[in-house]
Amino acid sequence: MQLGSEAVDLLSGLPAWQGFLLLVGGGVALALGIRVFGDRLLRQVTPRIEGDIDDIVFRGIHTAMYVTVGLGGAYAGAQIYDVRPAVAVSLEAGTLSVVVVVWMVTLLRIGRRASAVATDSAYIDRQMVPILQNVWSALVSGGGILLLLILWDIDVTPLLASAGIMGIIVGLAARDTLANFFGSLSLYLDGTYAVGDFVVLETGERGRVEDISVRSTVIRTRDDILVTVPNSKLNNAAIVNESTPRRKRRIRVPVGVAYGTDIDRVEEVLLEIAEAEDLVQDRPSPRVRFRTFGDSALNFELLCWVGNPALTARATHELNSAIYKRFQAEGVEIPFPQRSVSISTADDGDRVDRAPEDTADGVAGE
Repeated sequence: MQLGSEAVDLLSGLPAWQGFLLLVGGGVALALGIRVFGDRLLRQVTPRIEGDIDDIVFRGIHTAMYVTVGLGGAYAGAQIYDVRPAVAVSLEAGTLSVVVVVWMVTLLRIGRRASAVATDSAYIDRQMVPILQNVWSALVSGGGILLLLILWDIDVTPLLASAGIMGIIVGLAARDTLANFFGSLSLYLDGTYAVGDFVVLETGERGRVEDISVRSTVIRTRDDILVTVPNSKLNNAAIVNESTPRRKRRIRVPVGVAYGTDIDRVEEVLLEIAEAEDLVQDRPSPRVRFRTFGDSALNFELLCWVGNPALTARATHELNSAIYKRFQAEGVEIPFPQRSVSISTADDGDRVDRAPEDTADGVAGE
């Protein structure tokens, strides 16, 4: 602090024009020093950091930094030396305005360059990059314009009041659009799903996510139909993502066999069928579970894995076909409920119909 006071006293003792030029020249010299030595430092530091974002940020703010330091000399001269009030106000406001504009343009450029790099990144959904860039540009531009108005003593209260009223009007008129916009941000930040994932909605639709926009999400169903769902509804709904955390999906194939069937042989046959199917994954290995004693059958369940959610329906079809053909060849009976109706005649000549009975075997008759 004492050194700073001595420097101010020394500058105050000089003629105004000499001291002012000295401060301006010192600021420019310091800015050149920052540029020269800063470039050398950046060339040594940025290669050690993975990715390109750091290079974009550091090199982007470097120019704005030495421009700010260079203009700092003119601002300091206006503060130290007695300058006419009109000139001093214009000089201070003009210097700070240039600094604000330089930093605003610099931050906008950094946002555009970072967005271009993030679009090719495997860790960021490219559908969300334009949204984040627009938000960044709006915040930087709005903040820069507000600072410029304050620097030139322009009352921003009426503007803020008008902006508040307009915000309420726009919010009421476009509440659905805003809800979809913030819904898309929530879905992205939560990582609910991404393009290419297979999802199941609360309404029962199942399909692949084709596109995620600011307003809605497009899903292609198994019937090759595109379903567009607003993001605000998806944000408040329970969604099953079949592609996470792994794309492998387990399928369940229920099978019933008649009472009296050798259950060990049934298990062996089912495992052989699963191991012979190309769509079924070797790991985790297929397994068979004896679930329940049903009314008409012993209920088993074949559990196996497929490599992609899109293959579950096809794999189930192939397994069901193979099971039916193999059971016929092995003589394993697949029972089904049947109803037998008996008719008897009483001694007095009156016909009596008995109530039907459900049986597991036999031929239905009337």
